[in-house]
Amino acid sequence: MTSTVPALGTRTAQGSALQAVLLDMDGTLVDTEGFWWDVETEVFAGLGHTLDESWRHVVVGGPMTRSAGFLIEATGADITLAELTVLLNDGFEKRIGQELPLMPGARRLLAELHTHEMPTALVTASHRRIVDRVLDVLGAHHFALTVGGDEVPRTKPFPDPYLAAAAGLGVDPARCAVVEDTATGVAAAEAAGCQVVAVPSVAPIAPARRRAVVTSLEEVDLAFLRGLMTGAR
Repeated sequence: MTSTVPALGTRTAQGSALQAVLLDMDGTLVDTEGFWWDVETEVFAGLGHTLDESWRHVVVGGPMTRSAGFLIEATGADITLAELTVLLNDGFEKRIGQELPLMPGARRLLAELHTHEMPTALVTASHRRIVDRVLDVLGAHHFALTVGGDEVPRTKPFPDPYLAAAAGLGVDPARCAVVEDTATGVAAAEAAGCQVVAVPSVAPIAPARRRAVVTSLEEVDLAFLRGLMTGAR
């Protein structure tokens, strides 16, 4: 499934009802955050460098340009950002071609949102080529819109992806529930003015105003997401 991301901005709707659900991909719907680290480790091993495990928390959940740029600088590898981006996308695409496990509760949640015709968007820092491969497993029919990290001027942690998704669905960001697994994604959603459900995948995320924290998507259903809007008023 492909999408054309509209200009940022959205009309404001009246009321406090949940208007849309915006879902992150890696680490939220599909269990792939570890895949990215594995691919990064393999690529840099091929370049003659060993990645420090402590860097994992630096690169998780962020845009590829930031993660790749950090790793080039940290290792001193003789490779350009553009060259590394291609290698990482190639490696990840190959990896998910072998296996693509879903996070617990993901398939049930998607089915429930679809059954109740809740407008739903996939909003990710991953590039379009990766998004389309993952949609083959998640089911493109579950999403009215998908936004890739290479389709917005600025990706997470900036609010652009979530503002673009809200605009594309024609809804108020404040009436959207976002489900994210990393601090980077949470920052993007909160900067867009959305209500956030954090399901931490790698590093802890603390509860905060307009933010609920759960341990698994198995705790999240449509009633739960609608309840967030009542609390946001």
